[in-house]
Amino acid sequence: MKKTILVLILAVVILLASVGGGVAYLAYQFTNSRPSDVAQDVVYEVTPGKGFATIAKELEEKGLVKNATFFNLFARFKGDRSKIKVGEYLLRTNMIPTEVLEAITSGKSIARSFTVSEGLSTYEIAELYEKQGFGTAESFMALVRDPALIQSLLGEKADSLEGYLFPETYMLTKYTDTKTLISNMVKRFLYVYNEVMAQAEIRSMTRNQVVTLASIIEKETGAPEERPLISSVFHNRLAKKMRLQTDPTVIYGKAEALGKIVINITRADLQTPTRYNTYVIYGLPPGPIANPGREAILAAVKPQESQYLFFVSQNDGTHVFSEDYKGHQRAVQKFQLDRKAREGKSWRDLQKRPSTPDKN
Repeated sequence: MKKTILVLILAVVILLASVGGGVAYLAYQFTNSRPSDVAQDVVYEVTPGKGFATIAKELEEKGLVKNATFFNLFARFKGDRSKIKVGEYLLRTNMIPTEVLEAITSGKSIARSFTVSEGLSTYEIAELYEKQGFGTAESFMALVRDPALIQSLLGEKADSLEGYLFPETYMLTKYTDTKTLISNMVKRFLYVYNEVMAQAEIRSMTRNQVVTLASIIEKETGAPEERPLISSVFHNRLAKKMRLQTDPTVIYGKAEALGKIVINITRADLQTPTRYNTYVIYGLPPGPIANPGREAILAAVKPQESQYLFFVSQNDGTHVFSEDYKGHQRAVQKFQLDRKAREGKSWRDLQKRPSTPDKN
């Protein structure tokens, strides 16, 4: 009798060992198997609220795992089902299940570049943000104008974050929060601004004045090397209490009413009072009209020494600078009035009045 019981016990042990060994073998086979020997890239997106069973099924359908059921069990065993992160992931068809699981729980989503060029306004950045599929222009502009966010980032009140969104290339995922991007842009600006101010030769201006002037310099500059000289013209005109008379401020004043940047301006636009129109107001406008880069900020606080009060385009990105109105008139005659094609040029190049001398 005892012998029979021992034999039965031994048989059960052998059976369990065989089953366990079989399960272990299957588990080993699955966790080390690759759906394909060919490494083909596949972008897989984990969207908010997607359950793991659905994820496993989709991964199988895309040829990224061999068996959805086994992958689900494998993730449950590892305790990783709840660690899945929302995002877009670059996977390969020759990954083993462990690698796939590690990828979609890492949070290292595919990053795409978002390049903001120097001199873009918040309107243009918002439009670009929407065009590239990162979010809506409306939500971007709402945050740019959010008083609480402005106060938290700048430590002071302002109408918007215009001028403080530093132009650079930022790496974003599909799910990067708009507020996070804007915060990073402002933080980058503050870092660069503080770095530049260590080299400043003019320290009598407030930060808002510096950024406002820098934004005008940025918009008026075609050739980068001219920034310090263009800065000197504006500083000289401010010192003499002359109107700055710069077209980009007119364009920005129109944008406040239209909600977007419209480049073409007319005689009526130049004569229409807005708080930004420097053909009407004296001094700097109340705030920046664009987001300047490092060199424009530096030019604003470190202008080149000159007596220039005027500059006019040579139509190649560079300018002719003049110290007096007569010299400016000659330059205008040569480079503007004698031109046959005047498309895209403002009427002001044809109408120069000594009583309110124009710089451009």
